[in-house]
Amino acid sequence: MKENEKKVAEILLQIKSIKLDPANPFTWASGWKSPIYCDNRKTLSFPEARTFLKADFARIIREKYPDVELIAGVATGAIAIGVLVAEELGLPFVYVRPKAKDHGLGNQIEGVLQEGQKVVVIEDLISTGNSSLNAVAALREAKTRVLGMVAIFSYQFQVAENNFKESGVELTTLGNYSVLIEQAEKTGFISPEKKETLKKWRKDPGNWTP
Repeated sequence: MKENEKKVAEILLQIKSIKLDPANPFTWASGWKSPIYCDNRKTLSFPEARTFLKADFARIIREKYPDVELIAGVATGAIAIGVLVAEELGLPFVYVRPKAKDHGLGNQIEGVLQEGQKVVVIEDLISTGNSSLNAVAALREAKTRVLGMVAIFSYQFQVAENNFKESGVELTTLGNYSVLIEQAEKTGFISPEKKETLKKWRKDPGNWTP
């Protein structure tokens, strides 16, 4: 377990960006019942949290993608943090909508980009990866070169790993589900029994029942 991953888990738990409640599961848009809910937009309300995340994003991008020329945020959750990361790196920024607008200029990508530009995509949360990879597809269609994606948090679903591998996109996350539930137990946010429930859910979230 890396220290930075532990720090991200601690931040998300402390500011209640992550809610863990196996006894009263949440319902996702997909219809899945889930003992966990992640809202990383809350990090924007806490200066110390967003500063740490911004710095960690920038560190990873400098190390892995030193020739990056453009930062792209996935709308809407990663727009604000993407702007902060672009500012930290001194790079231009664009954001990518789920689909092209049906009015105005009809843009899916907002901002200025050039063909052949080397892009790193910023995302706030990875579940199945479908919406994130939709943004990558739009950037590729615009003839940019996507170097990789960096996200705040991943549930580490096997389906997401398969989707990113199939799409040929390298994914790096600041934090992840495995580290989160370990930290949650160690710091008293959940009991050992709840931890086991959370581990079982991640193995087969589509068929899990409380």
